[in-house]
This record gives sequence, structure tokens and C-alpha cells, in this order.
Amino acid sequence: MRMLSLKSLVSASAGLVMAGVAFASPALAKVNVLVDVSAQTMTVSVDGNYYATWKVSTGREGYYTPRGSFRSRRLAVMHYSRKYDNAPMPHSIFFHGGYAIHATAAVRSLGRPASHGCVRLHPSNAAALFYLVRQKGAKIVITN
Repeated sequence: MRMLSLKSLVSASAGLVMAGVAFASPALAKVNVLVDVSAQTMTVSVDGNYYATWKVSTGREGYYTPRGSFRSRRLAVMHYSRKYDNAPMPHSIFFHGGYAIHATAAVRSLGRPASHGCVRLHPSNAAALFYLVRQKGAKIVITN
């Protein structure tokens, strides 16, 4: 089997682009997550196409969910909170310090503020989002 050098691969792909064949860039693929704190919902789009809207729980009275635009920073299939008695945080997507989007067992609380500041999701929705973000990364916007 003949190995191609980097130079020959670049040259070959440039020729294909010039011939009208373009390669899809994984860097262009993205997941956008919009959390509306006042509505307690999350809307997800992938590559500019609507994916889903889910109920969430954000910071309850006395706790704050940060507002702004963030990027997914770190992912953990299972994380345990060092701040809140080793509380399980399945499918965690950290976006700002110790704040994360993650699954919750308290699904009856979804749709109203109930967390210590994280964004909580139904376990199946958290898993779906986790695997999308793991593949593509995410921009996370949290608004009132």
C-alpha cells in the first residue's frame, strides 16, 4: 500500500475543490443551545437546523444561573458535585466554572426554577445533548 505525503494530500484535495468537489469542514458544524430562564426552556439547533425544545430547571430563589454567551468547556459522562454533597450530575456539559447543563432525577421539577444554578434536563434529553456536543462542541446562550 502506497502512503501519500501531506503535500500530495493537500494538492489532491485542492484539485478536487477546484473541480467543484468540496469537503465538509467539521469545524463549521455546530450546536447552538438557547436557555430561556423566564420560560424555563432550552432550544437546540444543529448546523442551523431546529433540533428540539425541552423543559429545564435553572437556579431557584437564592441561587443564580449565569446569563450570557458561553462555549462548552468540559464534558463528563458522570460528575459528582464537590460543592453539593457529591450530588450526581450525569451527562455534564460545563460552560462557566462549576456551572453545567446536566441530567436530573427530579424530572417533576422541570419547567420551574429548582437548581443551585446549573441547567437541569430530563435524563434522555441530557444524554442526547451530551453526545451532540461531544461531537460538535456548542455555543450556549442563557437569557432572561
